[in-house]
Amino acid sequence: MSTANSGIGMTSQRTRLRMVERLRTQGIRDEVILGAMGEVPRHIFVDEALASRAYEDMALPLGFGQTISSPYTVARMLELLRGGGVTPGKVLEIGTGCGYQAAVLSRLAREVYSIERLAPLLTKARRHLRDARAHNVRVRNADGQLGMPEQAPFDGIVVAAAATHVPQPLREQLAVGGRLVIPLTNRDKQALHVIERTAQGYVDRKVEDARFVPLLAGLG
Repeated sequence: MSTANSGIGMTSQRTRLRMVERLRTQGIRDEVILGAMGEVPRHIFVDEALASRAYEDMALPLGFGQTISSPYTVARMLELLRGGGVTPGKVLEIGTGCGYQAAVLSRLAREVYSIERLAPLLTKARRHLRDARAHNVRVRNADGQLGMPEQAPFDGIVVAAAATHVPQPLREQLAVGGRLVIPLTNRDKQALHVIERTAQGYVDRKVEDARFVPLLAGLG
């Protein structure tokens, strides 16, 4: 880790706690998620020039047209993934980005699999995840819309990019009783959806407005 980021890290625990308190005031109630976000040093996942803004409630650019979601967005998506406070044992993340959300997930789930279509971004994410000691995360450079069929079924799937529809492979790879959290675009408006798979089929629930980069097919 660089000297600049190490210096920020010396005071980041206090800064993280302020971030956690802000998330509480914004309505995040899941203390397990708040605890995990209080542990993960978000500043190591962004470029040094932006590290001083890492704990502000905003999305930050990662390059390649991608962003790291705001702390509230990460917390809210994971709160929806956990549902009634139950952490999925095996989780698939679509859109590794810089690796921050995967690092938070590593504190919650037994196994985390994450897919990123942009190889240069994934190289950075691997380094960040190693620095964050997220040893139960496995990452892959692939088309996220296809999922990871050889690792399925997943107890939870979280998609960090907006799609026009839920990709069928992701539906099929969700375990019965599992939850899929995804932002969907409809007529230029985005909203977070929670899809639950039951023995009878799928239940789709629209939750709240959202703003994400688009989910793209293929490799970048």
